[in-house]
Amino acid sequence: MKLAMPYEQGKVNQHFGTSREFAIVEVEDGKIKTRKTVSADQLQHNHEGLAGLMKSEHVDVVITGGIGAMALIALQESGLQVVSGANGSIEDVAVSFARGELDTKNTACCNHHGEHGHGCHHG
Repeated sequence: MKLAMPYEQGKVNQHFGTSREFAIVEVEDGKIKTRKTVSADQLQHNHEGLAGLMKSEHVDVVITGGIGAMALIALQESGLQVVSGANGSIEDVAVSFARGELDTKNTACCNHHGEHGHGCHHG
């Protein structure tokens, strides 16, 4: 199974839409099999573009800290499972998810579209 997580300084970025990089992690039998980082440098707040990036990387599940309603809809309409509310290192979150131990939520944190500098704050 392939997971994508917005990546910032080794941790899950708490705001999906502002991420410049995503960690693509393949998990198998509760362990990380492969990991790479892909650039999303030109895709901040481009919800359909980010969904397209996830699909082109053959991602099954997107795990994030927080996510806006429009980004959540774009990902779900692309057939991706979205898990929000994650916090911690990419490795810890990936392994927790693979083992079925990650506390999952499927809600949007912010209700905005196209705003910059709005700020979603997550624990």
